[in-house]
Amino acid sequence: MSTAPEQPREPRPALVFDDPLDQPASDDTDRGWGERPSGDSAADLRRFLDEKPPHHI
Repeated sequence: MSTAPEQPREPRPALVFDDPLDQPASDDTDRGWGERPSGDSAADLRRFLDEKPPHHI
């Protein structure tokens, strides 16, 4: 009877029993909603005009 060579096992991740509501979610920040970091007002106006739907022209 042959035995398979022992391979090192990866450690299992530890269980965490913290309250999940204490941790901020990705959508709690502006970055989570897809917002870009604010820059100058000219760039904001250009972005607004670029993203405006055609029926708002």
